[in-house]
Amino acid sequence: MSTLVEDRDLASSRDCPVVEGKHLVQRVVPRTADVGGIPVNRVLPSRQRRLVGAWCFLDHAGPAVFKGDSQGLRVGPHPHIGLQTFTWMIEGEVLHRDSLGNEQVIRPSQVNLMTAGRGISHTEESVSGETHLHAAQLWIALPEVDRRTDPRFDHYPDLPSWEEQGVAFTLLTGEFAGRRAPTLAFSPLVGLDLVSREASTLRLSLQADFEYGVLPLEGELHIEGDTFPPNELAYLGRGREAVTLSLPAGGRAILVGGEPLDEEILIWWNFVGHSKAEIAEAQRDWEAGSERFGSIPDYDGEPLTPPPLPWQA
Repeated sequence: MSTLVEDRDLASSRDCPVVEGKHLVQRVVPRTADVGGIPVNRVLPSRQRRLVGAWCFLDHAGPAVFKGDSQGLRVGPHPHIGLQTFTWMIEGEVLHRDSLGNEQVIRPSQVNLMTAGRGISHTEESVSGETHLHAAQLWIALPEVDRRTDPRFDHYPDLPSWEEQGVAFTLLTGEFAGRRAPTLAFSPLVGLDLVSREASTLRLSLQADFEYGVLPLEGELHIEGDTFPPNELAYLGRGREAVTLSLPAGGRAILVGGEPLDEEILIWWNFVGHSKAEIAEAQRDWEAGSERFGSIPDYDGEPLTPPPLPWQA
């Protein structure tokens, strides 16, 4: 019996049905987007699934190889509110600059975490001479009570890592297997990178009050009888105490999860808000060059221009 469930049955539910004692799994297919000249597979948000815990955005960039005159990734100044940007670098090097004056190169096996709070702007670009890029770029929605927190930037070069069941684990945020990542979080979350050196089957313990998704980045992922190719998210819902995964040799996947965020979240362009008015105010401030978002004078390029707000068109 297949353990898959139709998208229409789960679009707004955090609980995957249980049939004959088995939890069903929702398949969330990606769409292609362009970010700074790089094609990415965008999994969240989508028609099928908007949130996994407070994780509200998930792009898988690469693996990409830059040839000829390509400058690689180049994303000009743009604003954020109400979220944390979370970059997990797998291959390549990218320079982050922001309106607080931070400059930080992120390298493989490191996380850059920018907390936008009430407002920040930043740029991202491949380091000069870099020919590769492979990364997962995620956003985390801030709870309403924290949405106007002070903006800040944190870099995490050292994260808990270990090997078990033939798989290399890196804990990106939260707690797992008795370990805790140092990553700043405003709601209960977990992020876990899995790399299989050889074909492996492993059983992961889960928290029943969390909802989870697993995204294969390289190689096919098998979950209890169903196969997910790279970039198709397996949404597990909540209520599980464990899940069994199989990865091929060289396979890689990322598990994200968290306590359901029982708040209305709106996403428009680079803003995450709790109301249309909040987002409209941020867009007006950016277009007016407000001090709210500062500036990044060391970036050689023009700021990004937002599209018109859909509810004013």
